[in-house]
Amino acid sequence: METSFDNTITEERVVNSTFFNKTDASTIRKGKMIEGVTLAAVVLIIMVIAVILGIIVYNGWGTFSWEFISSFPTDGMTKGGIFPAIMGTFILVVLMSLAAVPFGTITALYLTEYARENSKIAAAVRFSIRTLAVVPSIIFGLFGLGFFVHFMGGSMDSVFNGGELRWGQPNILWASLTMGLLTLPVIIVSVEEALKTVPRDLREASLALGATKWQTIWKVVLPESISGIMTGTILAVSRGAGEVAPILFTGAAYYLATLPTSLSDQFMNLGYHVYIMSTQSADVEGTMPIQFATTLVLLLLTISLNIVAVVIRSRIRRKKN
Repeated sequence: METSFDNTITEERVVNSTFFNKTDASTIRKGKMIEGVTLAAVVLIIMVIAVILGIIVYNGWGTFSWEFISSFPTDGMTKGGIFPAIMGTFILVVLMSLAAVPFGTITALYLTEYARENSKIAAAVRFSIRTLAVVPSIIFGLFGLGFFVHFMGGSMDSVFNGGELRWGQPNILWASLTMGLLTLPVIIVSVEEALKTVPRDLREASLALGATKWQTIWKVVLPESISGIMTGTILAVSRGAGEVAPILFTGAAYYLATLPTSLSDQFMNLGYHVYIMSTQSADVEGTMPIQFATTLVLLLLTISLNIVAVVIRSRIRRKKN
């Protein structure tokens, strides 16, 4: 009986060993297959980016020069440079950041630090943020035209200018506020996620030492999360710098021989300039080098903003360490 029992146990062990060996082999094959698929996806993405950048650089590098980025366009924009578009984009990004970043940061602070977990107001705000994030950018342009240009601008002209048209027309201020609304969900979400990375123990320790709620936020929470806040902000600004649809109706101009000197002036924009050159130009083929060179400048501007974010984040981390 003992011999039979031992044989049974031995057979079960052999069967189990064979089963697990087969399972391990199957799992290893599946793991290698998944690893290969993910690696192929990464390589494909890198190749697509490399091809796009290569085409833009190859076709635009011959036109790209200091004169191109420092002079005004001439001869129906088939010659000259794009200096007004560069300055208009820069002013737009600055005004958009001044409008969106403080408001987005304050909203994220309320949702993270002050709102209760079961707060209906916080739930409504988060629902609004998610809704705004999926709204097409052209809708923001139409909203900016109706609300900022016609309603606010028209009201300001009636009250301050005696009905004379100044603010009730597309300009760089209304375009910047519209772009600020577009980037607001990105800023709020990124800042909120950065604030959540600060350990709760640090907040409790600060409050235990006698600090107020605001002192804890100002001295502990914000310094610990500043790198994440800066990264999210720069990403939002980078997105706004390349958007065209929201400024079609709110301030972008086809061509201007002067730079904007007032918030009520229209402006040229790099993205809008590429759109006009590729769709509205009388000689699309003749302006092709200018289109690629303008796209190259816009890419360099966007990449520069991301590099600035990385440098600032690394310096802040080194100081904290």
